[in-house]
Amino acid sequence: MNTIQLPAFSIIGISVRTTNENNQAAQDIPALWERFFSENIMERIPGRESTDLYCVYTDYEKDHTRPYTTVLGCRVSDASQVPDDMRAVSFPERAYVQFGAKGNLNEGAVIEAWQHIWQSPVPRAFTADFEHYGEKAHVPKDAEVDIFIAVNA
Repeated sequence: MNTIQLPAFSIIGISVRTTNENNQAAQDIPALWERFFSENIMERIPGRESTDLYCVYTDYEKDHTRPYTTVLGCRVSDASQVPDDMRAVSFPERAYVQFGAKGNLNEGAVIEAWQHIWQSPVPRAFTADFEHYGEKAHVPKDAEVDIFIAVNA
């Protein structure tokens, strides 16, 4: 288990309130991704630092078994100008455990990594966790995605 300290940063994106109960997130999160691309959300994010995508899980009601909010967006230099149909999430400097997902994104590589995380003994903080889709995620059939889990350090 690799614990790292990440500096503070912010993202702006679109969001959905969902839950893993009754497999609801398996419908809501792909629909969020579809909306992100079909509505060209990335081009409307002010102060975007790159084309890297961040899928954030936050506002946990309790833990991953209860409702939470998913935000899909990009890292920004300034989170003060948020379009009306978007939301900003700011991350304070904190400790995370880094996991990775490797394989075909369209065949469940990321959800398989999450299933491993849910079974792991990581002391999760349930503040905000996120997936980072950088350069190594540009080819969906052979992608690498970093997953960062906020921990109580």
